[in-house]
Amino acid sequence: MLKKPFGGIILNTAFRLIVPFTIVYGVYVLTHGEFSPGGGFQAGALLAMGVVLSRLIQGEDTKFNISGTTAVMLAGLGAFIYAVTGILPLFFGGNFLEYSCLPFPGHGHELHATGILLIEIGVTLTVMMTIIDIMDILIKNEREEENE
Repeated sequence: MLKKPFGGIILNTAFRLIVPFTIVYGVYVLTHGEFSPGGGFQAGALLAMGVVLSRLIQGEDTKFNISGTTAVMLAGLGAFIYAVTGILPLFFGGNFLEYSCLPFPGHGHELHATGILLIEIGVTLTVMMTIIDIMDILIKNEREEENE
């Protein structure tokens, strides 16, 4: 997290206007990833920008924040969701990535859409948290250079 925020009245106002739309658009891209261009990677990048902007503009006083340790754990959770969604059909008589064999209520196309959404959620979590963790590493390296 940055010690000194970059914010002023103009940046804070722009932040309060831009970030909610960025987050809503990120969720839209995530939920419509199967039917339109976009998906998990784009949604993860958009959602991560909300956290990155809050850190840059509001500094240590930000309320919209995810710490480095939590980010690494959530990135692992996203990879786990991705892997389990692909492997789970094997245990219910299907092939790898055969979403119609997922153990959820529904039939054919509904289960396929559920499987794709789970994959997209896993990718979104992984990408979002990886971007946040990269920012943490860059800020940590900058602080170490300042202390030397």
